[in-house]
Amino acid sequence: MPTARTRARIAVVMAGLLVTALAAAPATADPPGRRPTPPHVVGTGTVPAYSFADAIRESVWVETRVDSDGDGVRDRVAADVVRPREAAAAGVRVPVIMEASPYYLCCGRGNEGEFKAYDASGVIAKVPLFYDNYFVPRGYAFVAVDLAGTARSTGCEDVGGPLEVGSARAVVDWLNGRARAYTADGRPVDAGWSTGRVGMIGKSWDGSVANGVAATGVPGLATIVPVSAISSWYDYTRYQGALTSTDYPGWLHSVVSSRPEDACATVLARLRADSAEQTGDYNGFWAQRDYRPSAGRVRASVLVAHGLHDLNVTTGQFASWWQELAERGVPRRLWLSQAGHQDPFDVRRAEWVALLHRWFDYWLQGLRNGVMEEPRVDLETAPGRWTTQRDWPAPGTRDVRVPLGVGDGVTGTLGGRGARPGQERAYVDESLTEDVVVAAPTTATAGRLVFLSGTLSTALRISGSPSVRLRVRVDRPTTELSARLVDYGTAERSWFGAVRTLDTESCWGESTEVDDACYRDTEEITGVSDHAVLTRGWLDAAHHRSLRLTTPLRPDRWYTVTVPLNAYDTVVPAGHVLGLVLGQSDPEFTVTDDRDATVRVDLGRSELVLPVTGRAGLPTVDVAPAVVTAPAEPSAARSARTERQRP
Repeated sequence: MPTARTRARIAVVMAGLLVTALAAAPATADPPGRRPTPPHVVGTGTVPAYSFADAIRESVWVETRVDSDGDGVRDRVAADVVRPREAAAAGVRVPVIMEASPYYLCCGRGNEGEFKAYDASGVIAKVPLFYDNYFVPRGYAFVAVDLAGTARSTGCEDVGGPLEVGSARAVVDWLNGRARAYTADGRPVDAGWSTGRVGMIGKSWDGSVANGVAATGVPGLATIVPVSAISSWYDYTRYQGALTSTDYPGWLHSVVSSRPEDACATVLARLRADSAEQTGDYNGFWAQRDYRPSAGRVRASVLVAHGLHDLNVTTGQFASWWQELAERGVPRRLWLSQAGHQDPFDVRRAEWVALLHRWFDYWLQGLRNGVMEEPRVDLETAPGRWTTQRDWPAPGTRDVRVPLGVGDGVTGTLGGRGARPGQERAYVDESLTEDVVVAAPTTATAGRLVFLSGTLSTALRISGSPSVRLRVRVDRPTTELSARLVDYGTAERSWFGAVRTLDTESCWGESTEVDDACYRDTEEITGVSDHAVLTRGWLDAAHHRSLRLTTPLRPDRWYTVTVPLNAYDTVVPAGHVLGLVLGQSDPEFTVTDDRDATVRVDLGRSELVLPVTGRAGLPTVDVAPAVVTAPAEPSAARSARTERQRP
């Protein structure tokens, strides 16, 4: 009996025969003076009209504008191209879907960790992921770019900086006739087969490159699809001045670099010297890797995808970028899931591929298929439960200021009465793990402060970026301040945004013997729990005035500080209790040498700022309700930390 994979391949072959038969049918003549409709366009969509097996596959090296490794020759980045042979033979130019990545040979791409593969002559034979399998038969070229200093490219990788972004931009320039490229034996090669319209896509680092290239305003880049992507590398390696890891830019460079150690020693030394690890300051080095201020230069449309439980590239990355794009009127769309650091292909596969197909058809092929008239946001509100809305944050969202109350002396209140100035609570840094800091909120635990709302009488919709404004006095020059918003109540929840890989598979495009279009199916992992952390935030207190410099705290002074929490979107059900938990050093998420500080909080001058929709608010209470939680499962934060260490 044929296996599932064999049956899937047979289905792909039969689909190809059907398309061939349709293509052979008589076509309606185009009006005089109009260009003939290419065979891959039917109505307002593209169809698989070309052979993937017979596609042209070529490897070229695009010349950049810099010599980053100092060898006297401009850097050249490898670009592996797959494009339809029949279109080339007919003189039909095609647009390009492009993914620029540092991972193609070092680390693998996608849930199944695929790598590039080459034939005996060094020409591309297999590209990871399904993009070439699916889109090349539909009249697109796919270009997989090795960033400078990685895989088969020369030059040096500078982790989000101008060398990296410039190397990807050079390929867009080549596809538009503005840069030179060469074959392996040095022959010049142009991209006359390209329409010049390029769409960049990628997850994590790859999507971050797409953001960076779009922020240069390069002509020809028509759209980008950043998935779980970085918009500010400072915010990826620092949480408001608090380090997430030590030597992170240098470590990332070393992981992905394919160059001899001495070739990029100077670049690596600059990464370590200029990143201001000793202070955590935002400086010129980080400004080069912050794409948000350049949002006004973006000419491309943007389809953003992110997981609300992403603890690697946290949600503030998409939220800040989205806001900058919105303020400048950039055409955009948003796909928010309950996932962690996952590709939508592994969360809601069929719907994601369908959206990508229509998105690229609209922006790269110029087909008016209505994709931009649909609601701007697709949102997963609970595991497997999806809805759409006009924008994000949800229309009608307003910031509600929730005071902090004394409560019973052990647990404070959210929305409590009588939070007058001068009512204080103090806590000492204990470096608690997340499991400990949020569990048993009505039990006295050293090293934290807990504030609970009353039991919600109606559901509470939170949509946007909360923050905590604190009036504090600290007996050390600095300490880390951490805050968590917690939903106390039993519900089925996405289990830290993880997915499970199944034994079944599905196929998305055509396959060859080397390049398979079939991938194992996945499903979200869910579980019932009696509480869950919704969102988190951190601040190095000495950066309360500015991220560009430290201002050591004096023990005899009160300071007003704001701890921003990561963006979130959820409905807290009626009957649940909302909690705010304050801590200090956070060993599972940050790295700090600051220990043992005592922080005093003036409750009457402190508050939670909560973005909510509608007229609902938190009930006013004098004493927080009794809330009991079961012993925690193995730490979600440890899982996040493991995930975080992967490039």
